[in-house]
Amino acid sequence: MRKHGKRYKALVKQYNQKEVFNYTDAVELVKKNATAKFDESFEVAIKLGVDPRKADQLVRGTVSLPHGTGKTVKVLVVAKSPKDKEALDAGADFAGFEEYLEKIKGGWTDIDVIIATPDVMGELGKLGRILGPRGLMPNPKSGTVTFDIAQAVKDVKAGKIEYRVDKTGNVHAAVGKCSFDSAKLAENVHVFFSSVLRAKPTTAKGKYVKSVFFSSTMSPGVAVSDQSFVVKEN
Repeated sequence: MRKHGKRYKALVKQYNQKEVFNYTDAVELVKKNATAKFDESFEVAIKLGVDPRKADQLVRGTVSLPHGTGKTVKVLVVAKSPKDKEALDAGADFAGFEEYLEKIKGGWTDIDVIIATPDVMGELGKLGRILGPRGLMPNPKSGTVTFDIAQAVKDVKAGKIEYRVDKTGNVHAAVGKCSFDSAKLAENVHVFFSSVLRAKPTTAKGKYVKSVFFSSTMSPGVAVSDQSFVVKEN
């Protein structure tokens, strides 16, 4: 069981843990609670009424946050020439083919996102046991398997994130930094929430959004009313 320090316990006492907040008020509260000595990430966790064990109830998608994530994203593009040069010109941190396959085989995964061209996926797919558990395997649905390398790199660098429901039915994402202006954080949160709603499987029955919580990297969660977003479910 995770143990919390004095700072965390003090934050818990500052508000009623059972209270459910309007999402804009919750943004303010999380920002207030972000008192660590570094710029904490602003995180959103949504509990969904789906059964992740069923293939037709998997929830996944991508969304471009209007104000980015505030994080410097390291991008590797696995592609043959001349696509590797195109990737570097677009802002990729690393680009190449065989040399990076070998590095990954050796255990190198010091990147946040891998983008690949379709023609190299046969070879890259063999590294699924390394990349899969780390969430680094490119996927056409997330836009990370494409010949339009330049656009894919620019999208990721600008704040495009991928999300996927976990085995407990939760979708979690960092949607900015607590140093962001409240209005910008609120807009990022709203865009992310709306995207999750649009990703609702047609086979999901009953209430889709069961709960929403905001938190920072080092602060307790704040319960949020999903009705405060004023977004209609599909």
